[in-house]
Amino acid sequence: MTKRPLILVTNDDGITAPGVRALIEAVKDLGDIVVVAPDSPQSAMGHAITINSTLHLERVKIDESGRIEYSCSGTPADCVKLAVNEILDRRPDLCVSGINHGSNSSINVIYSGTMSAALEAGIEGVPAIGFSLLDYNYNADFSAAKIIAKKVTQEVLKNGLPKDIVLNVNIPNLKKEDIKGIKICRQAKANWQEEFDKRQTPQGKDYYWLTGKFVNLDKGEDTDEWALENGFVSVVPVQFDLTAHHYVQQLNTWNFND
Repeated sequence: MTKRPLILVTNDDGITAPGVRALIEAVKDLGDIVVVAPDSPQSAMGHAITINSTLHLERVKIDESGRIEYSCSGTPADCVKLAVNEILDRRPDLCVSGINHGSNSSINVIYSGTMSAALEAGIEGVPAIGFSLLDYNYNADFSAAKIIAKKVTQEVLKNGLPKDIVLNVNIPNLKKEDIKGIKICRQAKANWQEEFDKRQTPQGKDYYWLTGKFVNLDKGEDTDEWALENGFVSVVPVQFDLTAHHYVQQLNTWNFND
């Protein structure tokens, strides 16, 4: 008999977050599910890993499904490392991360714990998808996102992904009937204009809250930001090779060796 696909589920909002529960529900019929997720929120952790303190894993029971689930004291990337190297008895066929509460489009992919988990899976040689819903509300409606997540997961299981390619999927905060479709995009050129709200403790010590606004500098109609603003799900293939290959030839004209 052909083995069912082994699907690793993780996230950055914590193992009890509604988004990861929705993702489990979306993919549970597509394979054997193992969940390894942080024991507390780890948003905006980027690709941080734990090297200066110990890591703890706990087998947990979240519902009556009997599903294998572990909470981890570390980061999303730690969760994937532990899953692949310590917990699972075979390499997963797929890793799905999310569903994140909030956008991970454009430059947000750099900061995202959700996407760092997916990228870590890619580094480990496991095809991976990160899912995000453009709603930061803890009680967001994930009904449309579940349908999208299942469809994209089915397509990846059917078609596979090239080595070192991970999908970044962002879903607009719309009802399913109002989503216009799924668009393959590039990452928009955008950034955060940061500000720091400086305050003082009663003892007179300064402290800061990071604030700011997101600025889309890209007017292209092939970007993730354009797709989301126009009612489409955006799918961006991303990679972890950060080499600016187009600039290598130019650098070779510089005189470094005299």
